[in-house]
Amino acid sequence: MNDQHPSAEAPPGRDDGVIVAGAGPVGCTAALLLADLGVPVTLLERHTKPHPLPRAVHLDDEVARTLYRIGVSDDFLARSRSCSGLRLLNATHQVMAEFRREHQAGVHGFPQANMFHQPDLEQLLLARVEQHPLIDFRRGAEVCGLDDPPGPVTGAPVQVRACLDGEPTEQAFTGRYVLGCDGANSTVRELAGITMDDLGFTERWLVVDIRADAPLDTWDGVEQVCDPAQAATFMQVTGDRYRWEFQLHDGEDEAGMTTPDTLGRLLEPWTGCRDLDGLEITRTATYTFRARLASRFEAGRVFLLGDAAHLTPPFIGQGLAAGLRDADNLAWKIAYVLSGQAGEDLLASYEAERRPHARAMIKKAVRVGWAMTGGQDRAAAVRQIALAAAVRSARIRDAIASTQTPRLKAGALRPAPQRILRRSRPRVARIGGLIPNPLVSAGDGEPARLDAVLRGRTAVLTSGPPSAGLVDLCRRHRLLLIQVSAPVAGVPGQAPAPGRGVGPGWVEVSPTGDSGTPALRALTAAPGVSVLVRPDRVIADVAAPSRLPRLPWTVPAAAAPAPGRTNPNPSNVIKLTS
Repeated sequence: MNDQHPSAEAPPGRDDGVIVAGAGPVGCTAALLLADLGVPVTLLERHTKPHPLPRAVHLDDEVARTLYRIGVSDDFLARSRSCSGLRLLNATHQVMAEFRREHQAGVHGFPQANMFHQPDLEQLLLARVEQHPLIDFRRGAEVCGLDDPPGPVTGAPVQVRACLDGEPTEQAFTGRYVLGCDGANSTVRELAGITMDDLGFTERWLVVDIRADAPLDTWDGVEQVCDPAQAATFMQVTGDRYRWEFQLHDGEDEAGMTTPDTLGRLLEPWTGCRDLDGLEITRTATYTFRARLASRFEAGRVFLLGDAAHLTPPFIGQGLAAGLRDADNLAWKIAYVLSGQAGEDLLASYEAERRPHARAMIKKAVRVGWAMTGGQDRAAAVRQIALAAAVRSARIRDAIASTQTPRLKAGALRPAPQRILRRSRPRVARIGGLIPNPLVSAGDGEPARLDAVLRGRTAVLTSGPPSAGLVDLCRRHRLLLIQVSAPVAGVPGQAPAPGRGVGPGWVEVSPTGDSGTPALRALTAAPGVSVLVRPDRVIADVAAPSRLPRLPWTVPAAAAPAPGRTNPNPSNVIKLTS
């Protein structure tokens, strides 16, 4: 079990659980998030063995926080590497613009750009899946039927039929919800009757993965050659692994582009020679990069995640990241509904929040791709000149390079009341954005990231001693209450003195001077303000001292004790670990 989450025991049956189709990174992440929240999961995977070849190669710092929640971030960092960012090169490989990424941990507690070998990540995820007592993992199980009866979650369960490898008859699996994490050619999407909208981008690219006997003398970031005649992408993945991608034009195919002579010529700007000596070609593949979006992300009690819901061109490195964001957004909502902590209406916020995000990131990838590759029309040369001029602007460079999730505008959020004066709210506590993940200390404990305190729970952060009303609110709704205190005067980064670490029903923390601390320091400068943070670390409400934060989802009447009654298992007080 992940020691960052409460332990859970397997229930007597699986009808109250969730069926996840597809055991790639998105499906495994969704299954682990659900299981760590106490929801039993049946995970179905049609392949009998893990996929051995690399596909995705980049995850940003926001998504690395999700890997922390499921207990694999340390091993992921050990097997990945941070990179220096992105460079745009012209046709002669001169640098047009550079978008730097810092190697040290940033505001979210991880390096901003992390390169990795996808089989390594999948190995980590599958190891946790196979050890989890609440996950029933079935390989060689291909989904072939779906029956989603109408009615509420308390009614008849959803039934998924799967063809099992080596067995002559189908087997039925039941659950309260079905998650389609089964890729671009999703069977679940087809069975649910959901179509894909074409967002107007289709390009064929050749992908070449290589292992080098000796390190190549190259930049350690990603290089994009902005040449309409031969657009290309280069990156060092990890260790001796390198990847090149070349745009294919009409009449070009994989066979013609991968002859030793042709491939040697294509790689020469990075290898410095025309031959392939010392290079092992581990894979060549032709991919059609598309921009597509599911017409809806849910149908009844069926939800789509990852490539089943959206296809993003790779130019901003957000394809897999978007799928992991889907899982992080949806898992806690399902767990809250199944445990009675929220009404079923909370699930409608999944599509309301994730579909606009996915569309925004796809559109950005398309714009960046057209600018980088010259697009698909006769104005390519003109656009290259315009691009060279545009990237001289710091504002435009930041817009191109940013992978920050767009702030949520609708969904399970409380719109900021107009009566709250701007000066009464911490500037960095923006509803719909992510709470930063700085180092904090409690009492005499070792510093740890804020996510280690949150532990995937809904929490309220406030400065100053919490009011009796706020303590009671958190007790009734099983919210984690955190008092944020300023460091001891004159001692930068010093935690509160021993004995002040835990109050009656809340935990007291102090920022330690790390890069993410401006958010918490701003909170300490706004006494009485409280910030409601969802399990996916999205800020759901910011309340002025004159009011209590409000849960922006329906809470069934039987979900919490009456006001003034003590929750026998509040789990509000925790011990920080590094």
